[in-house]
Amino acid sequence: MPKRRSRGDGGLHWDEKRQRWIASVTVGYDPSGKRIVKRGSGRTKTEAKAKLKEVLRDHEDGLAIAPTNYTVADAVNDWLAYGLAGRSPETVKACTTLCRTHVIPALGARKLRELSADDVDRWLAAKAKTLSTRTLEGIRSCLNRSVRRAMARDKVKRNVVELCAVPTGQPGRPSKALTLAQAEAVLKAAEESPMRAYVVVSLLTGARTEELRALTWDHVFLKGDPDANPPIPPYMAVWRSVRATGDTKTRKSRRTLALPARCVEALLDHWVDQGWDRYAAGHRWQENDLVFHSDVGTALDPSHVRRAFRAAIDQAEGVTAAEWTPRELRHSFVSLLSDSGVPLEEISRLVGHSSTAVTEEVYRKQIRPVIQTGAVVMDQIFKSGSERDAGSGEGPER
Repeated sequence: MPKRRSRGDGGLHWDEKRQRWIASVTVGYDPSGKRIVKRGSGRTKTEAKAKLKEVLRDHEDGLAIAPTNYTVADAVNDWLAYGLAGRSPETVKACTTLCRTHVIPALGARKLRELSADDVDRWLAAKAKTLSTRTLEGIRSCLNRSVRRAMARDKVKRNVVELCAVPTGQPGRPSKALTLAQAEAVLKAAEESPMRAYVVVSLLTGARTEELRALTWDHVFLKGDPDANPPIPPYMAVWRSVRATGDTKTRKSRRTLALPARCVEALLDHWVDQGWDRYAAGHRWQENDLVFHSDVGTALDPSHVRRAFRAAIDQAEGVTAAEWTPRELRHSFVSLLSDSGVPLEEISRLVGHSSTAVTEEVYRKQIRPVIQTGAVVMDQIFKSGSERDAGSGEGPER
């Protein structure tokens, strides 16, 4: 006679339908008095008992671990479906594209509980051969947030993605800035374009594209307040963006900028032109009080701005329109200020960065590389040999 299993050891039986051994044990009772049974299955008795031990270990740790067939693709799809609430449609679309193109095809079939840091490292290393570093950061972020969400819901014990660093990928398209001559050529070429005001304001204030697309007339004050003490010049309040919440990128991005005279002139002309656009659109016009808008008054999308911008500067001397994007007007703003000797701290405030470190990191090629203040002051304190001789009236010995 086989020895009877002790109480609490559970049971072990063959499931004919599943063709697997099932090990089970009662771990307690729910409030209604129903038994709580944990099970593990395997092709052999040993495998079934090992699976049961793993389930019991998770139970003792207080984890309601997901079924063993819960995959990386399941975690990613759950995050895409429920983890992006409140994000803009553009963000959701971008994350979905990254996940469907790079994450799920490569790692989706892997069981989430079996995903290892080595798997993620090998995946990122393979992607680094074809993707830019920025895209690598994006796909790692998507996977990381998917696994983190699964871990928060007790579907996996830990997030191995956080253990993996992003390798250096392929060099992306470097941002560049217009020189003073090119900037003048761009402004001249845009004179007769419907995008004139946009180009002038973007280049002369350094506002982000997402901020200008959301700019409304009630945040633009073309007369300022000359009667104030001291007088307030014309200005625009950069307080909104096209983000889902309507907020600017960071808290310090919310700023009020004085408008150069050339911006005031362009915006006044643009305001008149907008009246004609409203008249031409007739009943199709949708009033949103936007400064920069489509033919029927609706908000512009990034591709619309990019196409119109390139068309506006197509005849600019020394500039190939297809090689430039609207955001590089902001880079040009930083470059021109830096070349004119404006301190980095002031540039950082004007462009709405959270710190000067961000300005240096993002616009490092546009920031004047040689810090001249010390040399200038020291030259004033300690004269060079020729200047000392000239000051004393003594010439150099022959």
